[in-house]
Amino acid sequence: MVDLHGRKINYLRISVTDLCNLRCKYCIPEKGIKKIEHKEILTLEEIQKVTEKFADIGVNKVRITGGEPLVRQNILKLVEGIGKMDKVKDLAMTTNGTRLKEYARSLNHAGLNRLNISLDTLNEDKYSKITKVGKLKDVLEGIEAAKKEGLQPIKLNVVLIKDFNENEIEAFVNLTKYEDIDVRFIELMPIGDLKYWSLNKYLSNQVVLERVPSLVEIKSSDISSPAKYYKLPNAKGRVGLINPISCKFCENCNRIRLTADGKIKSCLHSNDEIDLKKILRDGKDITELITKVIENKPKEHGLNDGNYTKRNMTAIGG
Repeated sequence: MVDLHGRKINYLRISVTDLCNLRCKYCIPEKGIKKIEHKEILTLEEIQKVTEKFADIGVNKVRITGGEPLVRQNILKLVEGIGKMDKVKDLAMTTNGTRLKEYARSLNHAGLNRLNISLDTLNEDKYSKITKVGKLKDVLEGIEAAKKEGLQPIKLNVVLIKDFNENEIEAFVNLTKYEDIDVRFIELMPIGDLKYWSLNKYLSNQVVLERVPSLVEIKSSDISSPAKYYKLPNAKGRVGLINPISCKFCENCNRIRLTADGKIKSCLHSNDEIDLKKILRDGKDITELITKVIENKPKEHGLNDGNYTKRNMTAIGG
């Protein structure tokens, strides 16, 4: 599928739940979030059916997200189902890593290819502070379990937060020296109820290059990747910079999103959502709707104009 701006859309991101076992400050407001009613959440069978439709019209990359996908009951059943689809060539998952020690082997056997793991600090006390309930040890053990199972390349997603983790940039970059691992710094995005908190805590990724001037930019074969990649001299791994605020990457965006409650979002930062669930549950063919949404994918996000998405991150699978 190609949209009206000439972009080939071949990447589906699926949020399987709005629930998470952590309470990260940039994701969940102090007052908490209103959970989506169980009946409104797509069943695993519905998600698989929708994925098959997307694959039929050209999607060959799928990423499972949340909330936290590993809190979804029977998630391995979905991974296995999508993993068996001939047209899906790359099946990935974004996770906070706290349950990976338990799930890594089963995910590998079910057909998962690779992982992105969210980790914003290497300090135990700071990790407990930012997640409110998490333990760094669980994530580190999960990363080791994923390596052992060959779920690679592993990508660590680090959200840069002012007055919190900018003093750990060098430590994260150094993780790439001796291991084939990508550390990707992501600019904090204003989303949902926490948009103003995020704007106050925003740091440009330029600070990474200032703190580690020895990083050298390298070319990526994937022009649709949101990250610009760099390397330390002779390092095994890479450092990625994802700059949604300071440098738009919309021109080569190839993504379409499915929320846990069955809405199609053609842009993470847009409030435009199309209800796929109703048509699906009415027993009608969803191919025409999917095609139309993809064709009309917006040219770019509106973050720089103050157009922020109203739903919180857990509800849209950031």
